[in-house]
Amino acid sequence: MTRREFITLVVGAAAWPLRARAQQPAMPVIGFLNGGVQGYAHYLNGFRQGLKTAGYVEGENVAIEYRWAEGQYDRLPALAADLVDRKVSVIVANTPAVRAAQASTKTIPIVFVTGADPVALGFVASLNQPGGNLTGVASLVDEIGPKRLELVHELLPTTSVFAVLVNPTSPAAETVSRDAQSAARALGQTVHILNASTESEVDGAFARLAQLRAGALLVTNNPFFNNHPDQFVALAARHAIPVIYPWREFVVTGGLMSYGTSIVHLYRQVAIYVARILKGEKPAYLPVQQSTEVELIINMRAAKQLGLTVPIHLLGRADEIIE
Repeated sequence: MTRREFITLVVGAAAWPLRARAQQPAMPVIGFLNGGVQGYAHYLNGFRQGLKTAGYVEGENVAIEYRWAEGQYDRLPALAADLVDRKVSVIVANTPAVRAAQASTKTIPIVFVTGADPVALGFVASLNQPGGNLTGVASLVDEIGPKRLELVHELLPTTSVFAVLVNPTSPAAETVSRDAQSAARALGQTVHILNASTESEVDGAFARLAQLRAGALLVTNNPFFNNHPDQFVALAARHAIPVIYPWREFVVTGGLMSYGTSIVHLYRQVAIYVARILKGEKPAYLPVQQSTEVELIINMRAAKQLGLTVPIHLLGRADEIIE
């Protein structure tokens, strides 16, 4: 072997690993677009669990770019555009973020998680055949709002005036308010709709409850509300008002009662759809998943602090009782 042949062989061998790396497919990137406050730890745990079940581990064979609007929904269009510019493989969006994602791309798959009717909101053409580049997971969290009013009526049968807290910037705000008013009329009750989209407005809404003579407050599903359970529980205690929430997390924090689906379960389902899309399936042909599981959680410590006696029949229907 000549000296030139030897050098050529050595240089070629050294280049093999570089060629091998160049031929490896790029790691897929998930864009996580959310109208809520950065953190969402337990939700993200559910999302990562779902990915892991499908064979994806963040930092190993998939990357995630997180974008949080911190409750300022007007920031969502720019955040969505940034993810599109980064050419992410798929975008995960909660209810407030979906329209911004839709406006930013017609080609990148979008997987949504919502507590409202995605057809009524215009996210998809139908549940069975979404069409376009969107699909996702929908829960009954908004649809069962009237059921929460019935539960409060069972807990407080002599109370005839209630309040419902709604974020007016939510796409589902009008529907949620209308459903609450219809449910109240069916029960012969009076319901006041209170609006809040900032922490100070939440404080103001609680302060109005005494003036309205409201015997209880129902908090509707909204990313902004969902990210402030400590504030809600503290205000409920300060104003000595029974509050029913849409998610278990409020009750674990010290709230009185919740009736809704599991956020962790929803995000786990979303992750499984994301994985299927990363493996080549098209969102247009993935039917919207509907989560029908609901759970009633009651915190007896909170009930005792409010001087409430929870009826036996309610305790018997509870999926979890926190002592």
